[in-house]
Amino acid sequence: MSDIKKVVVEKKIILPFILITSLFALWGFANDITNPMVAAFKTVMEISNAKAAMIQFAFYGGYGTMAIPAALIIKRYSYKLGIIIGLALYAVGALLFFPAAQYEIFGFFLISLYILTFGLAFLETTANPYILSMGSPETATRRLNLAQSFNPMGSILGMFVASQVILPALISDKRDAAGNLLFDTMSVAEKAAVRTHDLAAIRDPYVMLGFFVLAMLVVIVISKMPKRSSADHEIHAMDSFRRLMKNPNYREGVIAQVFYVGAQIMCWTFIIQYADNLGIAKAEAQRYNIVAMAIFISSRFISTFLMKYLNSKLMLTLFAIGGLITTTGVILIQGMPGLYLLVATSAFMSLMFPTIYGIALEGVGDDATIGAAGLVMAIVGGALMPPLQGLIIDQGTIGFLPAVNFSFILPWICFVVIAIYGYRALKMHSSW
Repeated sequence: MSDIKKVVVEKKIILPFILITSLFALWGFANDITNPMVAAFKTVMEISNAKAAMIQFAFYGGYGTMAIPAALIIKRYSYKLGIIIGLALYAVGALLFFPAAQYEIFGFFLISLYILTFGLAFLETTANPYILSMGSPETATRRLNLAQSFNPMGSILGMFVASQVILPALISDKRDAAGNLLFDTMSVAEKAAVRTHDLAAIRDPYVMLGFFVLAMLVVIVISKMPKRSSADHEIHAMDSFRRLMKNPNYREGVIAQVFYVGAQIMCWTFIIQYADNLGIAKAEAQRYNIVAMAIFISSRFISTFLMKYLNSKLMLTLFAIGGLITTTGVILIQGMPGLYLLVATSAFMSLMFPTIYGIALEGVGDDATIGAAGLVMAIVGGALMPPLQGLIIDQGTIGFLPAVNFSFILPWICFVVIAIYGYRALKMHSSW
């Protein structure tokens, strides 16, 4: 019996595990094809960094809106229904990019992304606890880290499509020999033609994604999925909420997750602005994002392996300290070394989301569904913090530093919060 408990994924559920794990790649793709769009929309729509960052506000705001309703539906019915609804909303949001591009209204794109992330909220609220439940509690955090390892693979693909398909096609990002944007010198009529072209270039991958998600929806509908054991379909949301709020491990985990997601999205969204400040074009800057994601994936697999031997709470603390060190360099060191340190920060972010998630849900029992929703709602950190960083970047310079360098004080603060949570969770665990 002890040997079975040590198995991360049992053979009888390999196929459902693979199907659910594929969803992690799907939302990774959506996340990271969207991050570079902040810089793209800033140029083509001629808006500020702060307004362009509303892309992230809409994208991650959908999580905050829909996570609790998703949890209540999953609790009342089933994980499979939650996945089906999530995929349907995902597809609708992606397909709405077609009329958004036709009307050339920035707000329409925001609404499309908002609806798309309604679907992602359903998928994440469902898939994370579903993976945790597919086996022994002893291997739950390792199992989630394994599943989450496929999330950055989708992210890499999203980044690749952005850097190789969308960004090079943008006429608005063409530069002269001195590195200045040609778009800035065009007439109103020329800008209108370029805007129509560029918005179509942004639109097409999202529309194709929408059709792919519809195909995944069909696969899930016809597949037999395991039911959760000891399912309780009664909804006692307020009772669960009260118990969770009395649990410091969970309560502080939600806070840490807010700050982690904020740090991740800021580091990956504004890497292009950081590179732009060094005179690097968007398409080339996106390659640094791809390298960062490759480092993230490698570090995720390595850290998942190390969890066989090291306490996950200790690793979370150490990785947060590593993030503090690299972002200190990003702030204070100008030039390419600062950009390299920003790329390296991804190594330390790699284990944070699933590890915080697993630690926070330890011992919550039947409250796991509502607890999972709270942790998915924490993704709203990615909505709240990028616009604030955009406001800082719009200042140009702060003291002796370029504002884009100084703006990474926000991720630095996030890593402080995560380090404190990891340390406190480690101390609480040692007292159990």
